[in-house]
Amino acid sequence: MFDDFDDPRLDRSVWLPHYLPAWSSLAETRATYLIHDSHLELSIPPDQGLWCPGEHTPPLRVSGLQTGNFSGPVGSAVGQQPFRPGLTVREQQEEFRGCLVEHGTVGMRASLYLSPRSMASLWLVGFEDEPERSGELCVMEVFGRDVEPEQALVGMGFHAFRDPRLAEDFERIPLPIDVTEPHAYEAHWDGDEATFRVDGRVVRMLDAPPRYPLQLMLAVFDFPEWPDERDPGHAFVPTLSVDRVWAT
Repeated sequence: MFDDFDDPRLDRSVWLPHYLPAWSSLAETRATYLIHDSHLELSIPPDQGLWCPGEHTPPLRVSGLQTGNFSGPVGSAVGQQPFRPGLTVREQQEEFRGCLVEHGTVGMRASLYLSPRSMASLWLVGFEDEPERSGELCVMEVFGRDVEPEQALVGMGFHAFRDPRLAEDFERIPLPIDVTEPHAYEAHWDGDEATFRVDGRVVRMLDAPPRYPLQLMLAVFDFPEWPDERDPGHAFVPTLSVDRVWAT
């Protein structure tokens, strides 16, 4: 899969413009996005509502795309990336397999416009057709509070979740980059090893990555209860501007 967003319409054979809708609904998890000048822009305008209000702590808002989706029936616990024990499906989802990657290379070239209340990420998670196939391979994650003019902490690594075979191994790496400028973030993995790169330079290497199909997750988040003295009126619009995404 290679998407350079030259088409002004989102490729719905690959992308679902919602974020984990089983725990809410398609209507309430719709992403705010534009495609123009060969860029995808995911954003969170001031009037965008909370995601799963009253359920998720801390409160958050999100605009995200994902390349897979499914759930069990309403009232069941069968769904992707449950964020707390006892969570149940509120809207049953049709199975969608837009792009699942078992090994290879996944990356994006993107610019991030974040406040201390926001973050952006590209990550992969198990499709979770079996609960143990739930591990995460995070290509990149940046919080606005970790951004300086010429340096940022870029998170990458593994989150085990319900996968007993995957070791938790996640680290935020200080890199001399301005994240508002376009940078390439990429991970390559096979059955034995995962390599994480930024602008072609190896930043991390980890053993024993997930060994099952993973779907892409691409999102920008806002945490309205976090402090931001520069923007007390919440007028800032967090934006993830993506030039291209690839999965090979």
